[in-house]
Amino acid sequence: MAQVHSTALVDPQAELDGSVVVGAYSVVGPHVRIGAGTTIGPHCVIEGHTTLGRDNHIFQFASIGAAPQDKKYRGEPTRLEIGNGNTIREFVTINTGTVQDVGVTTLGDDNWIMAYVHIAHDCQLGSHIIMANAATLGGHVHLGDWVFVGGLTGIHQFVRVGDHAMTGFQTRLSQDLPPFVTAAGNPAEAQSINAEGLKRRGYSSERIAIVKQMHRLLYRKGLTLEAARQQIDALRGELNEADADIALMQDFLANASRGIVR
Repeated sequence: MAQVHSTALVDPQAELDGSVVVGAYSVVGPHVRIGAGTTIGPHCVIEGHTTLGRDNHIFQFASIGAAPQDKKYRGEPTRLEIGNGNTIREFVTINTGTVQDVGVTTLGDDNWIMAYVHIAHDCQLGSHIIMANAATLGGHVHLGDWVFVGGLTGIHQFVRVGDHAMTGFQTRLSQDLPPFVTAAGNPAEAQSINAEGLKRRGYSSERIAIVKQMHRLLYRKGLTLEAARQQIDALRGELNEADADIALMQDFLANASRGIVR
């Protein structure tokens, strides 16, 4: 049996692995499933059609799986799916999806979500993301893997942020942010590439040089977006291990429906 504090309220229909810990005064709803090794701190509410994977740690006062803050929502059984090994700190709020999108909000694995973060309905988050204190995602936002979102950053609805991208403190992001790019300001402006993050992930200096070249073509040469994409494509073959980075950038730019931060 799960280790449930005597003051916690866990609905009999909820599915909890026997190794789950539920702290004092927490509430777990009937449509919740929680995987092995996950810890729910005191005074948390886990509700809605919510699935939590293995080894997650939810700190006190978090609200996970509440109904979306969308006036179109009419009680449909939309979902929240959270992967494995995530840390979700105090006062974080994560909402379920809406039927106007794919009906599910998702978080991948090994994400570090700091206090007071809000993740709205239909957001799709990858893995290894860090969201610093009080960062806020509007509905339908997509974050790639290894993204860093600076404290008090606000990201507009439907914005996409590519893998390894980063925002500075108090950034206002209303357009798509390409992979590898660091942006800051209100409104956001591209600053550089996330070189330190790439080094920590084992990128060679030669591979980082190709990423820097893509950044120069997008932001330093005065090219149109289409001309920049053509020249980025011409970088293929210079370094085999960087071809995947070029493909990642090209795919992102081809699907940047809101335009990109420039």
